[in-house]
Amino acid sequence: MHVILDHTEEVAQDIRTFWFKPERRVDYMAGQYIQMTLPHSKPDDRGEKHWFTLSSSPSEALLSITTRHAIDRVSTFKQTLFGLRLGASILMSEPMGDFVLPKDSAIPLLFVAGGIGVTPIRSMVKWLSDNGEKRQVQVLYGARRLADVAFRELFESYGARLDIVLSEAGEWSGRTGLLTSGLILEQARAYDTPLVYVSGPEPMVEKLEADMLKAGQDKSRLVLDFFPGYKGV
Repeated sequence: MHVILDHTEEVAQDIRTFWFKPERRVDYMAGQYIQMTLPHSKPDDRGEKHWFTLSSSPSEALLSITTRHAIDRVSTFKQTLFGLRLGASILMSEPMGDFVLPKDSAIPLLFVAGGIGVTPIRSMVKWLSDNGEKRQVQVLYGARRLADVAFRELFESYGARLDIVLSEAGEWSGRTGLLTSGLILEQARAYDTPLVYVSGPEPMVEKLEADMLKAGQDKSRLVLDFFPGYKGV
């Protein structure tokens, strides 16, 4: 399907949300992803297609993706994306994927986000908020600096328990360091059999999954979503 770039907005330092108007109504579930095609001259080895989780919610009229504008080793795809003019027509696939909310609203949800991995969590929390559906939600959010934290106001206004972990603390007085399996499992023990959603750079997600399974985490209670091309938060 074709979508039209409606507007963009900065949601954190070097992180931008792109809002698109679809040519027709799109039915999808919060947390799903799409493939975007951006033809451009002399594409690098990462090509003209890229996967993005939708940061928008099905309750919103527009579709959105949220991505980081890296300073070093910027792909030709990202250069083209950030250079788009309003009104540009883009080819986008139908949404897909199973990183979505459980139907049982009584299940506690522990969302673990590493950096830009927060985007599907934004989609799900926004959907819950817009539909007035109150669930037991915690967001464990790892980032480099406080300026890198996106969608904080949404999580707090919904009433989610938000725990931020910064690897470059500065004057931050909260949690510091990296997201670890020990920290995640410690938080999970506060709930009755929660679903643990982990989203972020591929190496981070793979390591956390392996460490949690080794520590005895029930695999059926893990929901994973990784972002290829990102090495860290």
